[in-house]
Amino acid sequence: MEEMLWHKGGKWPEKVKKSLELPEEPLFAMLDRTADKYGDKTYTMWAGSSQTYSQVRESADKIANFLASKGIMKGDKVAIFLPNLPHYPPVFFGILKAGGIAVTCNPSYTTPELNFQLKDSGAVAVFCFDHPKFTPMTYEAVKGTDVKTVVVCSSAEYLSKVKAVLGGLLGKIPKSPSYEEDTIFYKDIMATYEPKAPEVSTNPKEDTALILYTGGTTGTPKGAELTHYNLTSNVEQMHEWAQLEPPNNLVEGEEVYVGALPWYHSYGLTLTMITCVRQANSVICIPDPRAGKPPMTELLEAIEKHKGTVLHCVPALYAGIANHSKVKEIDLSSLKVCASGAAPLPPELAKLFESVAGGTLFEGYGLTETSPLTHGNPPSRTTRKFGSIGMPISNTYATIVDIETGSKELAQGEVGEIALSGPQVMKGYYNKPKETAEVFRKFGGKRYFLTGDIGSMDEEGFFAISDRKKDMINVGGLKAYPREVEDTLYEHPKIKMAGVIGLPREDDPTNEYVKAYVVLKDGETATPEEIIEWAKERLAGYKRPREVAIVDSLPMTAVGKILRRQLRAEEMKKRG
Repeated sequence: MEEMLWHKGGKWPEKVKKSLELPEEPLFAMLDRTADKYGDKTYTMWAGSSQTYSQVRESADKIANFLASKGIMKGDKVAIFLPNLPHYPPVFFGILKAGGIAVTCNPSYTTPELNFQLKDSGAVAVFCFDHPKFTPMTYEAVKGTDVKTVVVCSSAEYLSKVKAVLGGLLGKIPKSPSYEEDTIFYKDIMATYEPKAPEVSTNPKEDTALILYTGGTTGTPKGAELTHYNLTSNVEQMHEWAQLEPPNNLVEGEEVYVGALPWYHSYGLTLTMITCVRQANSVICIPDPRAGKPPMTELLEAIEKHKGTVLHCVPALYAGIANHSKVKEIDLSSLKVCASGAAPLPPELAKLFESVAGGTLFEGYGLTETSPLTHGNPPSRTTRKFGSIGMPISNTYATIVDIETGSKELAQGEVGEIALSGPQVMKGYYNKPKETAEVFRKFGGKRYFLTGDIGSMDEEGFFAISDRKKDMINVGGLKAYPREVEDTLYEHPKIKMAGVIGLPREDDPTNEYVKAYVVLKDGETATPEEIIEWAKERLAGYKRPREVAIVDSLPMTAVGKILRRQLRAEEMKKRG
């Protein structure tokens, strides 16, 4: 690729290639190659048990054989409705080996939400968790869809025999209260089918491997179609970027990834579950990162027990770790590198986390539509920039365009919408040609995706995000960005978390003012007036919160994004 500003600004990582030769191959070839070379290496770890790369490949081949026997062919969609359990990798890769398209479903979905996704994607089969809630919900959600095959996966299948027996006797293994007559069980697939995947012809650049649904925080969820090439490219880009400085450099086959983020989401799926395959490393399956008393205790204990070295998380989880009452008692010194994405990382939170956990924390950026990674801070404490998402990674182009039309490129330093081009950018939204056309533009012969994020690029090629386009607050014609106000509030010694929205003024509904919702640190007390007064010295008048609500918690997505839309809807409902 041609040399861009970020390549010339003096901060581009010395060992990282600006342009990579990216393989055009099916995504599952990565698993096969690692299993051939490192078959005895551990891939997944959970509840005292582990699975090697050879075992996971064998299970994936059995699943592919099973799906083919059910008439599931190239291009058919198969849904995964599971938390982060050892079943996930073999099910995911098994679907791809059968020529199918994986559709990952959020385990926190309600029945109507799951029904919508199954119907919208046209899924013909679904793998679900054996559980008092998940299994009955799946049976209900498949009604009126094309789903003909339901496979139930029990946690007992990956427990040691002793734990499975004791768990069954004590009633600790989750189980559905009943099963429908045509239900198929994962354990029976493993016992019945040979590990022989069908021969499938794959066009990596054209064939969809995964349909990932956007969070739906700004409207009806849309399915982003990611090809085999999109995902393989992003894994290679991540592998190239993560060249840390000694002694924290990553060693192939020796790292332990912490699977804290859900694998139904692009961040957890690509950068943890799949990327560790590229490097022949292990991953700790964490079905619920907030489990334990107090919350997140089990996550911290898992990092200590398995000596986790790579942690991908979101700001909400880093805040939970940094403020955890037992963080100084639990040994987190094994952590080499921690990455933050999916939501803005307040600089003060990054500094606090590093002071208590020790691992180096880098902020990056990406979207569901980009597989996800497009930007990263240089993997060095000396060249990273707090408050920045970093620079575009190898083979990636980024530009700033005008907010109104997205059709005009802006000069360096100007604020506008971030647009992206690269091998990791999606094919389009599934069955939505109009919506797809709306988010793509052409500049210099390249196809760019409009992200909806407002930001700018500095003189060294680092990008910074002001906020989401739809979250900007219009205060008397001036634009206030929630992220800037939230970052400032995080500097308050008593505030643990903050969420900011704009509300219409009663005397002029076309004009807005800033309202902040804050969660205090454990044991702290404060008044709204105290926080407003504190903000007066740090924020311009139009950015300053006119109202502050002190709350116990903030509404969030499963991956830690504050649901500002929900805060605003609840506030508007109160007003009638």
